[in-house]
Amino acid sequence: MESQAPEVSDLEQLWGTVLSDIELRISKPNFLTWLKNSRLIESTEGSALVALPNNFAKEWVETKYHKLILGSMRSINGTTKHVEYIVEGSLSQRAINRRRRETREHQDEKQLVFQEMRVDPETNLNPRHTLETFVVGSFNELAFSAAQAVIENVGTKYNPLFIYGGVGLGKTHLIQGIGNEIRSRSDNKVGVKYVSSEKFTNDVLWAIRNRRAEDIKNTYRNVDVLIIDDIQFLGGKEKTQEEFFHTFNALHQNNKQIIISSDRPPASIATLEERLRSRFEGGMIADISAPEFEARFAIAKAKLQERGVELDDKIVELVAKRVQRNIREIEGILNKLVFHQITYKRPLDSATTEKIIAEVTDKSASRATPNQVIKAVSAFFEISPNDLIGRSRNKEYVEPRQISMYLLRELLSMSYPDIASRIGKRDHTTAIYACKKVAGNIDKSPDLGQKIVLIKEDVNKFG
Repeated sequence: MESQAPEVSDLEQLWGTVLSDIELRISKPNFLTWLKNSRLIESTEGSALVALPNNFAKEWVETKYHKLILGSMRSINGTTKHVEYIVEGSLSQRAINRRRRETREHQDEKQLVFQEMRVDPETNLNPRHTLETFVVGSFNELAFSAAQAVIENVGTKYNPLFIYGGVGLGKTHLIQGIGNEIRSRSDNKVGVKYVSSEKFTNDVLWAIRNRRAEDIKNTYRNVDVLIIDDIQFLGGKEKTQEEFFHTFNALHQNNKQIIISSDRPPASIATLEERLRSRFEGGMIADISAPEFEARFAIAKAKLQERGVELDDKIVELVAKRVQRNIREIEGILNKLVFHQITYKRPLDSATTEKIIAEVTDKSASRATPNQVIKAVSAFFEISPNDLIGRSRNKEYVEPRQISMYLLRELLSMSYPDIASRIGKRDHTTAIYACKKVAGNIDKSPDLGQKIVLIKEDVNKFG
């Protein structure tokens, strides 16, 4: 007798949880390029079938991300032993008919539905990212106020608008929310286009290879609002920066709005051309720092409400207390908690919640080496590793050294004597002082917290 296939809503829940887990463990451009448009088609008898949009994506995911996907599937659904991949649309007619039938039968069931992958093909905007669902606090109020000013004065005030902050702090939500609000107020008459810097780069390369430069101009210069995400990834790409420079000028000269996000301010993007940096700095620059506890709790509650599900407030408080610097990580944990509650049909307790939080945060934690930490800190402060670990008492080395010691302790759990030995063969009391000083100042100084978030994100690049 054939086993009963999971309902479509169950597959969406499971795959949404898997994607939330994976998103914490790979770069945002790679996630958007290779996994954003994937779907879980089947999950029966220990096997899972994942659909990808084309053959190239299928081969890439099979080669690069299979172990990651299988591991995540197993951690969420312990019965999964195999994962296979197909190109979207290559299912048998029987499978397609069954999926359509299940969708009709269960479309009214109130389940956790993941809508992350649904975007407007004309604008690339996700309709889920609205300003109504954007939680505002002291950590992001400047950026939000600037966003509202841009909506009221498209192209004439704060142009460009440059928003920066660490990974998972809501930059994408805010900049897409601006685009959605502008479209809504204009009855979709204002042309808005959202694009990641990775997509922009790929379009430029395609145009160069195929001698289709006019296509890029038509795509990006005939809009009223251009929103580009993660601009820091244009750094070092000369042809792409040149094309963006001309696109920027063409739009700006015609009072078309430009909105940009980055993980750091323009001055800190070392490989960005000076002519672009000066144009970015000529507009409004607003930062988003790490949210305080009350904001994290409010964000978690808003995410649950948005999806029409509930968790006990004590569980939500626990998540907000444990995860302090990454909203996306909070969302990933909530997805997993809700999936667990629905699957086992009972409320969560503190022990189970702590375990799930630990699983997610451990996976997203750095697997770095001491040398990687030292190189990342050195690169951020633009000093040499030798100067960082040297004996010079120059003031410009004090903060980088203290942050290095703090990160060696936090990320790698190194002992104080080992840390002191690694950073200039100092006394272990120096390491103790540095770690305590940095830990004590993180919540008091948004600037320090932001530096540490950015350095953490770069640590694994120096392997």
